[in-house]
Amino acid sequence: MRLPCPHCQSQQVEGNGNHQKQIARKRYRCLACHRGFDDLTLTIFSGHHQPLKVWILCLYFMGLNLSNQQIAQELDINKDDVQKMTSQLRESIFARLPVPQLSGAVEADEVYVVAGHKGNPEAVKKRP
Repeated sequence: MRLPCPHCQSQQVEGNGNHQKQIARKRYRCLACHRGFDDLTLTIFSGHHQPLKVWILCLYFMGLNLSNQQIAQELDINKDDVQKMTSQLRESIFARLPVPQLSGAVEADEVYVVAGHKGNPEAVKKRP
């Protein structure tokens, strides 16, 4: 089964070999809009030189709460690349989270907040 074109959604797609550096990634060409694409086009993984295996391992290490430096050491890649990857993964995960909606009875505990009186305890004293 072939993927529809991510640009025009046409089903008229033909295989166009494999990615030059990542043999497992298939390339396709749309017969309708004549644009090329691969398995990762228009995903959070597109446009990056790291293989999908590295992205998945990076996500796994993020789940273990490893620092970017530790992830870079484990994957044997540049720490700047890891920083870009983890930032992009976090942003993508956050963008997909549903907005929480409250309904029904909502309860809250008491909260005592003092703000704006730092260094001036007289201003915080209760008025008679």
